[in-house]
Amino acid sequence: MSPSSPPPPVNAHYDVLVIGAGSGRMVLDEAMVSGRHTAIVDSGPYGGTCLNRGCIPSKMFVHAADVATTIRDAARFGIDAHIDGVRWPDIRDRVFGRIDPYAASGPAGARDAGIAAYECRAEFVGERRVRLHLPTGGIEVSADHIVIAAGAHPVIPDVLRQSGVRVDTSDTIMRIEELPKRLLVLGGGVIGIEMASIFGALGCAITLVTQGPVLARRAGEEVARRFTAIARERWDVHTGASVTTVEQRSDGIHLRLSDGTPLVGDRLLVAAGRRPNTAGLGLESAGVAVDAESGRVLVDDHGRTSAERVWALGDISSEIELKHLANSQARTIRHNILHPDALEPLRTKAVPAAIFSDPQIALVGLTPEAARAEGRDAVAATRPLSDTAYGWALEDTTSVCTVVAERGSGVVLGAQIMAPFASSLIQPLVDAVTRGLTAMDAAATPLWIHPAAMELVENALLDAARLARR
Repeated sequence: MSPSSPPPPVNAHYDVLVIGAGSGRMVLDEAMVSGRHTAIVDSGPYGGTCLNRGCIPSKMFVHAADVATTIRDAARFGIDAHIDGVRWPDIRDRVFGRIDPYAASGPAGARDAGIAAYECRAEFVGERRVRLHLPTGGIEVSADHIVIAAGAHPVIPDVLRQSGVRVDTSDTIMRIEELPKRLLVLGGGVIGIEMASIFGALGCAITLVTQGPVLARRAGEEVARRFTAIARERWDVHTGASVTTVEQRSDGIHLRLSDGTPLVGDRLLVAAGRRPNTAGLGLESAGVAVDAESGRVLVDDHGRTSAERVWALGDISSEIELKHLANSQARTIRHNILHPDALEPLRTKAVPAAIFSDPQIALVGLTPEAARAEGRDAVAATRPLSDTAYGWALEDTTSVCTVVAERGSGVVLGAQIMAPFASSLIQPLVDAVTRGLTAMDAAATPLWIHPAAMELVENALLDAARLARR
């Protein structure tokens, strides 16, 4: 703690106390802080997963990987180029040389805004009472409102944890000292795919193992199938498999899969899911209910927990672990604390997601399979980027956009894109799902720049509109 912000006395009371300085920090904006005693506590570093070990550093690494890929693929455009070397320490230090000072300034920035900022662990000891485990000793504080935004952590399967072999997670892999020649990746979801894309582009031989039949399953069968085929051309991909044994030997880390396949690598990245940081928070003392299976704090439609005037947001309570969703929840809970007679619901519709791989994947709303599972009479139109002039410019033969629409009405129910900059291309479709637009309205109302990659979206919408009329 800064000397300019001494610990509060025992039994100090706040109007609002936030546990977690990631998206939770957004609750304490100027309107909330003005005229109120507010506090935030986090064991650090401030900024949460996204800033320090998640979406922001990984996307900075993604750009470096994209540069390497562009150089490596230049020959097919008539440009001769080669990579002389990859200076991993320089790449890493460019990323964290910017992030770490920003995170370190978090507590001081909060104090400058009039917020009491604590760098320690917090634990509930009663109804809206929290013990702050400061280096100088524990003290208790209370608050009228407490917001739990303590995030989640990577899960390490028992077979790996009990083996004693050193493993990496997304918390550590981006800070390693040197690039491994061979990287083993366990997990075919967002983190596993992104890390495999980064390290593969920078020259590592990638072996990826997933229990599912395809990679990126949440993107729907069509996109997942296509992406898995691309991944198999670049990496050693094992689907429908799990690890049965792991052993550190002199020549590397040895795995054996459930089908008997032996694998070996220099480092092992585990991306097997995440679990909410509920352990050690003393939630039972506060009367905060937790789902026994998932470990998530249970909240209602407005972000309220089972304990009066205790709220929760982000990865600790949300099934969908996305920074932009957590930020939205922070804004909603902030409003609800300030306006108790005009509560707003947490956002659940049209939550987009993206995988910053090569190629990128983005999705929103329902996949064709999810629409059918809900009993919706839906159609799905898939168009390739190669049908557009921009696709010709890129020499693209794999990118696609799928639009899911309701038969008859033509209302857009969802969309999935696999293409360069899919995370940006998806945005008109996010708007369509959010507003309940028909595919024809979404396609015909705006003008689409020609020739641009966005024509991929326009074409898929027009196809979906035609199919919906049949």
